[in-house]
Amino acid sequence: MTTATDLAEAQSKLPIRGGQRPRRGFVSRGIKPFFGTPINALVTLACLWILWLGVKAAYGWLIVRAVTAGGAEACKVGQGACWPFFAAKLRFMIFGIYPYDEQWRVALAMILFLGMIGISMVPRFWTRALLGFWAATIVVTAILISGGILGLSHVPTTQWSGLPLSFLLSAVGLALGFPLGVVLALARASNLPAIRVLAVVFIEVIRGVPLISILFMASVMLPLFMPSGITIDKLLRAQVAIIIFAAAYIAEAIRGGLQAIPQGQHEASNAMGLHYWQSMRLIVLPQALKIAIPPLVNISIGFFQDTTLVTIIGLLDFLSTVRTAMQDPSWIGLAVVEGYVFAAFIYFVFSYIMGAYSRFLERRARLGHD
Repeated sequence: MTTATDLAEAQSKLPIRGGQRPRRGFVSRGIKPFFGTPINALVTLACLWILWLGVKAAYGWLIVRAVTAGGAEACKVGQGACWPFFAAKLRFMIFGIYPYDEQWRVALAMILFLGMIGISMVPRFWTRALLGFWAATIVVTAILISGGILGLSHVPTTQWSGLPLSFLLSAVGLALGFPLGVVLALARASNLPAIRVLAVVFIEVIRGVPLISILFMASVMLPLFMPSGITIDKLLRAQVAIIIFAAAYIAEAIRGGLQAIPQGQHEASNAMGLHYWQSMRLIVLPQALKIAIPPLVNISIGFFQDTTLVTIIGLLDFLSTVRTAMQDPSWIGLAVVEGYVFAAFIYFVFSYIMGAYSRFLERRARLGHD
């Protein structure tokens, strides 16, 4: 017995005049999910209305009612955003207590550093020469920020602060924590009991406590165990704590990727006569890292935001400098919303860039796999 479904399928197979079937336009295909049914249309209209209200309120606060001149006194009577606050405090919020006349150095260093990160994100530049450029960039960045040579005045690490400090802590922590995390993941998946137990203990202990406690131990407790007269720089202690903490989380993400690799891949590498490290380097790890891209980027975004915790050990990160700027007696109570919105915008921009790059890597890895 012929059903309605069979008739529909038969009609769909009939030849169309002209040799082609009529296709829906791009606009109709894009709009149908939003207005295809009455419920979809209602939800879409409600979301558009809420979005319109938000945009209207933001435009009124940022543009129409905003105070653009006059300083703190004008902001006291204003009803919108206080733009003079940024004219007075923007450099402090970005560079913190770094010497005012030397801030060009840290600005140039960050431009070079972020420029190299941007270049490294392009696959066509993934060559051995990139390692040499990175080594040169790190040396130049260290010279510019620290000084002490080439006629540059020395700036102690106690004055490194603001947005550059947040970049350095997160970038160096993740860059050095990644290879350590790979080693820990391989150790935890090892067949050697002693190595596996040590890796498990290290990872579980570090992941079992919050980052704030590790920073506290590195800053307060570690100097108590050092010999008399020997001190370790506070910034270095915080950086090592972040590296260790990042490595533990990266190790778990990579371990998940290793477990997702079929056993046949290992057997195939053994059949080809590859030893353990060749198998890992050429076959297993590349596939595991592809699988671990989303959690790795999630960890990167989280650690970029978690650098705000270094304020408990006396380091002024970006959010700390924003808070300090808002506590200036001349501006206190006038730019609270503006300061936090500015900080949130900066964190959002860089977090979104990392998320977008993660999606790009996933598409590229999928195409390469296919």
